[in-house]
Amino acid sequence: MSAHSTQGTGLGTGLGTGLGVTIDDVGVYFGARSDGVEALGGVNLEIAAGSFTAVIGPNGCGKSTLLRLVAGLLEPTGGTVMVDGSVPRPGDGRAGLGFQQPRLISWRTTIDNVALPLELAGVPAAERRARASEALDRVGLTAAASLRPRELSGGMAQRAAIARALIGDPPVLLLDEPFSALDALTRETFNDELQRLWMERPRTVVFVTHSVSEAVALADRVVVMTPRPGRVARIVDVDLPRPRPAELLGDPRAAELAAEVRAALSEGHALELRPWADQEGAA
Repeated sequence: MSAHSTQGTGLGTGLGTGLGVTIDDVGVYFGARSDGVEALGGVNLEIAAGSFTAVIGPNGCGKSTLLRLVAGLLEPTGGTVMVDGSVPRPGDGRAGLGFQQPRLISWRTTIDNVALPLELAGVPAAERRARASEALDRVGLTAAASLRPRELSGGMAQRAAIARALIGDPPVLLLDEPFSALDALTRETFNDELQRLWMERPRTVVFVTHSVSEAVALADRVVVMTPRPGRVARIVDVDLPRPRPAELLGDPRAAELAAEVRAALSEGHALELRPWADQEGAA
């Protein structure tokens, strides 16, 4: 069992406030080098323990691949990925991964879906149910514990998915566009909730998004990726005070930071991709 095992711990205890992540000259190929796809090329990134990092870029630039490397679900073709000084492995308890879609199992109740990672890890039934109940409470979903996925709204299903990612109290939380399918008002509410959860316990968060405004609203810094093969084009530090209410995005400094991110997106993209960055900025 890893030193960072989640067994025997409750939510919010035992694992400190996050772990540092080092990505050193990382490249990823899918398929043979002669005719395969180079998803990432020469990525270098240091993520401080307890920080909130947003990763932004167009489709296909390797954002999701980057998360899977940190989660230990994928090995780099070249370079190294280290979490707290060692190579991440699936199930080692150091990283929780939340996907763009909730991916709840249709025949399981909400609480059983949330408890699934603990069940797979062999945690006793009584303990995993207690910890799943606590996780649901943290995301405001206690009343839905006995409901099946078909009975949940889109927002409720996303809350359940976040609770499942948090169930093992991972010191590193990886979120792959978790709110992209939600309407604008619900998404804004979720952004506030995610910020609250992080401020209560500042674990290391890496958050993939396509939204410049969302990145500036949530992150300590924004990592701008180039088109495939993905590389780090620029890192924009976000020096806005917390907590950050939605109206803060009307602040001149917030607008300045958003403009800096959009400029980095436009500079790093081929001409055919530049309208994407410009349109996002006008949204």
